[in-house]
Amino acid sequence: MLAIPSRHQDLARFIQDFRHEMHRYPELSNEEFATTARIKAVLESHHIRVLDLPLATGLVAEIGGQQAGPLVVLRADIDALPIEEKSGVEYVSQHPGVMHACGHDFHTSAALGAAIMLKAQEESLPGTVRILFQAAEETGHGAPALLATGALDNARVIFGIHNDPTLPVGVLGSKAGALTAGVDRFDITVAGTGSHAARPHEGNDPIVIAGQLIAALQTLIARNVQSSENAVVSITQIHSGSTWNVIPDRAWLEGTVRSFDQQTRELIERRFREVVQGIGTAFASDITLNWQPGPPSVVNDADWVDFALQQAAAVGFEARRVEASPIGEDFAFYQQQIPGAFVMVGSGGPFALHHPEFRVDDRALFPTASYLVQLAVKALVKA
Repeated sequence: MLAIPSRHQDLARFIQDFRHEMHRYPELSNEEFATTARIKAVLESHHIRVLDLPLATGLVAEIGGQQAGPLVVLRADIDALPIEEKSGVEYVSQHPGVMHACGHDFHTSAALGAAIMLKAQEESLPGTVRILFQAAEETGHGAPALLATGALDNARVIFGIHNDPTLPVGVLGSKAGALTAGVDRFDITVAGTGSHAARPHEGNDPIVIAGQLIAALQTLIARNVQSSENAVVSITQIHSGSTWNVIPDRAWLEGTVRSFDQQTRELIERRFREVVQGIGTAFASDITLNWQPGPPSVVNDADWVDFALQQAAAVGFEARRVEASPIGEDFAFYQQQIPGAFVMVGSGGPFALHHPEFRVDDRALFPTASYLVQLAVKALVKA
């Protein structure tokens, strides 16, 4: 594992303290006002340029530009989740019901350390590095909003990181092609007719209809998607009724679809809509489907993945090829316009992302910052 050079001991302590402070005061997507202000204050104290962009939260730092050369982009995310923290760390969240349960405080602090180290060598950089401190990753809307500012229009390559509690500290992993899943969210309202539970023939039971929907939707993967393709349909909520002897007039369901291939994603949505319509017709029910498409799959460029893993090994990480993950990640929107690689950094576990007891091992923090510096500097040469 990469050791912390003596000249960087103070910086390592600073970014660790910054992470703990950010963890104490998490903010939800599009509410990261104080977080943005803290990041900006640190950048400006190190004389790092912050671009003037029409963003309510989040920001873009720029280093270099003294020499002609390509634009390389690093991305970190800054928002937290609506989860009550139970990690037991000394720097536990002070905002009830809000927690950095996905490690965005880790990503931000590592990127901040990288920005400070890159600033120290700014005069020699053969091009420009922009570091995105992106808001609203958890909603899937942060990346499109940042792209709309034009700040990435001339970017040659983009890199993103995400901590991975399934990997030990000191390991970094990635893969060519689809690394994360395309994410779709749905909710369904089943309109029936209420009646006394003893006289169901006088109504149209939405709970029975919802049961038919659930059973039918579970066949979408097994009977429509090739066995070589990975995809999942999960119904995660169902609400209906309020007492034991009354058949209600409505039922409501919610869930998610995950897939890795765009054609498969489109197939599932099409068949999903056909099943909902067909069961509505069969049971004489007005069924409303609200389909909310989220980020597509993160699809890594093979050449840049090889490069990213080579740079990981160069700074002391164990570099691995990893399997695709069904998590969602709006970094995918950047890759629709800019080639690049998304990499997973071992954070030591044991609890999964989005778990109330999730925590990150601080020993991974400074090495990750150093890795981002290595990526940026070498990419400026390669790009």
